[in-house]
Amino acid sequence: MTGIEATARPHERARPRPSDERKRHPREMEDWLNFHIYHPLANRLAGLLVPTPVTPNMVSFAGWMLIVAATFLYTELDWPVSVLVAFPVHALWHVFDGADGVLARRTGKSSPIGELVDGVCDYTGHIILYVALAAFLDDWIGGWAWLLAALSGGSRILQSNHSESQRRTYLWRVYGVPWLKNAYAAGGGGLEKPGLFARIFEPGARLYVALAAATNRQSDRIDALIARREEQPGGRELVSRLCRRVQRTPLKVQTILGPNLRTVALGVSMLAGSPLWYFLFEIVPLNLLLVWSKRLQRRADLQIIERLSD
Repeated sequence: MTGIEATARPHERARPRPSDERKRHPREMEDWLNFHIYHPLANRLAGLLVPTPVTPNMVSFAGWMLIVAATFLYTELDWPVSVLVAFPVHALWHVFDGADGVLARRTGKSSPIGELVDGVCDYTGHIILYVALAAFLDDWIGGWAWLLAALSGGSRILQSNHSESQRRTYLWRVYGVPWLKNAYAAGGGGLEKPGLFARIFEPGARLYVALAAATNRQSDRIDALIARREEQPGGRELVSRLCRRVQRTPLKVQTILGPNLRTVALGVSMLAGSPLWYFLFEIVPLNLLLVWSKRLQRRADLQIIERLSD
C-alpha cells in the first residue's frame, strides 16, 4: 500500500473508495465549464496518455508551461491578438490540470507527492503570471500596479485555499476521496519517502494544510465526530447524506471561488485592454464572496456538529 492510503488512520482505510471518475467529480460540484468541457477533455487526454511513457508529473509540468505560455502571449503580443491567442492557451491549462490526476489514478500512481507536484506547478505558474501582469500594468499606473498585484495574488491564495480545501473535504466526507490533508492527519507521518522535490516543497504543502485548518477551526472536531459515528452501523451512510445536504449551498459559492471564473475574468479584463480590472475583481467582489462563503461554511459545520453530537 502506498501514497495516501498508507498514511491514513485505520478508520480512514476502511472507507469505501470511489469506483470511477464520476465519484471524484460528482455533478453537484461541477460548474458548466467543468461538466461540459474541461473534465470530458481531461478524461479523453488521460486515456490517450495511459499507454505512453508520459507520467502524471509530466502532465502537471505541461500545465505549468501552458500558464507560462499564456503569460507571454497576454503581455508580449499586440492587442487584440494577444487575447485571442492567450485565452485558449490559459483555458487549456484546466484540461491538463484535471488530466494529471485522472492519469495518476488510471495508472496506479496517485500519491500525496503527485498532489504536491500538481499544486506547486499551479501556484508557481500563476505567480509568474501575476508578476508579468504587474510589470505590464506598471507602464500605465506605476508602482500601484505592484501593490494591486500583491493584493490580488494574496486574495487568490486565501480564496483558492478556502475553495479547494472545502471541496476536497466534501469529497472525503461524502465519497471517501482522500486528499493531501490525510497525509498529515493524526497518526500520519506526512509524505512517504519524499525525494528531493518533496523535501524542498513539502513545507509549502504543510502550510497549505495548516492554512485550511486555521480558516476552518471546526474541521478537526467534525472529523473526530465522523470517525466515531462511522464505527456505528449505518454511520457511513448517515454522514454522507448529512454532508451532502448541509453543503449544498456552500458548494455552489465555493465553486465560484475556484479557478474557472478567474480565467474568464482575466480574458475579459485583457480584452478591455488592462489587467487592472482583473486585479480589482479579485480584491473586491471575490473577497466579499469569500466572507460570505466562510459564513455559509460555518453554518453548515455547526449543523454537522449538532447532528453528529446527538
